[in-house]
Amino acid sequence: MTILRSLSRRAALGGLLAAGAAGSATAQQWRPPRPMNWIVPFPPGGSNDTFARPVAAPVSKSLGQPVVVENRSGAGGTLGGMVVARARPDGCTLLVANSAQSFATVVYPDSGFDLLRDFAPVSNIAKVPVGLVVNPAKLDVKDLAAFLAAARQAPDTINIGSSGLGTMPHLAIELLQRRTGIRLMHVPYRGGGPALQDLLAGQLDATFQPLSTVASYVQSGKLRALAVATAKRESVLPDVPTFAEAGVKDFEVSTWYGLFAPMKTPAVALDALHAAVQAALAEPDIKLVWQEQGASIDLESRQAFGDFVKAEVERWSAIARTTGLPME
Repeated sequence: MTILRSLSRRAALGGLLAAGAAGSATAQQWRPPRPMNWIVPFPPGGSNDTFARPVAAPVSKSLGQPVVVENRSGAGGTLGGMVVARARPDGCTLLVANSAQSFATVVYPDSGFDLLRDFAPVSNIAKVPVGLVVNPAKLDVKDLAAFLAAARQAPDTINIGSSGLGTMPHLAIELLQRRTGIRLMHVPYRGGGPALQDLLAGQLDATFQPLSTVASYVQSGKLRALAVATAKRESVLPDVPTFAEAGVKDFEVSTWYGLFAPMKTPAVALDALHAAVQAALAEPDIKLVWQEQGASIDLESRQAFGDFVKAEVERWSAIARTTGLPME
């Protein structure tokens, strides 16, 4: 009986390995039937471009078809998203989405855009962590505990900027208020750059910013970073604690970027695209660019990326509904 069980287990294992090898071979054999079009749903020169274009070149080489990165901006990224959602599901038209699309359904309810309903996740591209920073000349608090104490002592008086209504920094502010019970004065801007400039000029007390953007100002003493919204400390600012270390649990916020295909795209195409993107992310030149941008690279399965996106949509949509959104 022991021998029979052993043979049975070996046969089953052999079948699984053979099926896996066959699936891998099929994915490797798939090639796009025509040139690929990656839609960036934001204006040229933004972060989506920064991360999409370096990856597009090695993916083009790997899959044997040109990749054209095209900007189709409007309505918080939903217009470009709808172009991809309605495209032929053959693996040739893809969306370069970011975390803002995870709650776009709440922000723009009439757009017809739904990241979970309309798209199949292909691969992550990058994650950029954010941190809470203050101007110490305007708000002289030494750490997050002092910041929270000041906010509790004088509700709605600490003004904190964001890159606009319905953006990830805006929702990070809402999440911080929800987790801690404080009330801040939200000041929306048309982008993170103007908010940062007003913070440096002393017009704002605080803001959430990408760590790579504020690292030099923190190191020079012009700004003070109170906490980073990551699971562990970041090498760009190693002395700055995480929110969890500073006493605020379950507070992880990053701007993430990923590649999505129209729903009903064949799995063999999704697998091949995923493998090509993941291989590109492992290249030294790509790693260097990401490091310069303060971005992390997660080499993970397509299923893992899909699970992450689903969790992000559920989490941020729930928070967005409490912020006075939707927007007209």
